[in-house]
Amino acid sequence: MKAILTVHNLASDLVTTIWTPAFVAIFLAIIAYAFWPRNKAAFDKAAHLPLREE
Repeated sequence: MKAILTVHNLASDLVTTIWTPAFVAIFLAIIAYAFWPRNKAAFDKAAHLPLREE
């Protein structure tokens, strides 16, 4: 049987070959930014904002 090239198949192939690795890379970059030691002070300050009395 011959494979039929459809828009759905093309879109599915595009998503699995390009977008999935791109979004994984973006996710890993966000995680690295959040756990980078240099950003700890800024995140600690932001964590205490809801508890601060003005």
